[in-house]
Amino acid sequence: MNTGSNGPGEVAVAADKIEVDGVKGDSEQGLGSRAPEFIKARRALHLSWQVGVFVIGLAVVVAGIIMLPLPGPGWVVIFGGMAIWATEFVWAQLVLRWTKRKVTEAAQKALDPKVRRRNIILTTIGLVIVGVLVGIYVWKFGIVMPWKIKDQ
Repeated sequence: MNTGSNGPGEVAVAADKIEVDGVKGDSEQGLGSRAPEFIKARRALHLSWQVGVFVIGLAVVVAGIIMLPLPGPGWVVIFGGMAIWATEFVWAQLVLRWTKRKVTEAAQKALDPKVRRRNIILTTIGLVIVGVLVGIYVWKFGIVMPWKIKDQ
């Protein structure tokens, strides 16, 4: 992952204003803490703020990891926890920027007509195969309900 630094000891810095198609915008802020100024001014308060943000973000990420095998929006919650971390930590901001870029690239690739056509054909073939297998099973064994219901 490119952090923007070319040498040892350099710090990654991003511009406050991003120019897109000749128009400057505030879509991406600079890297660093987004804590209020009165918290940043006091080192102990800022450190406790960072610990609180880390603990809350960790709880949200752990909840998302738990939701991966269980019902729930696991990945959405994990990225929510990363967004909480990104309010305070540069590494999380860089990870989120990288993730956003990769998701955008994947969405653009999925909208490509050739890729869409291929995906539709593969899905159709898969559904036909599943349908044939289910048909063979029903033809051979019939439909048997797992419970016994007597006519009353």
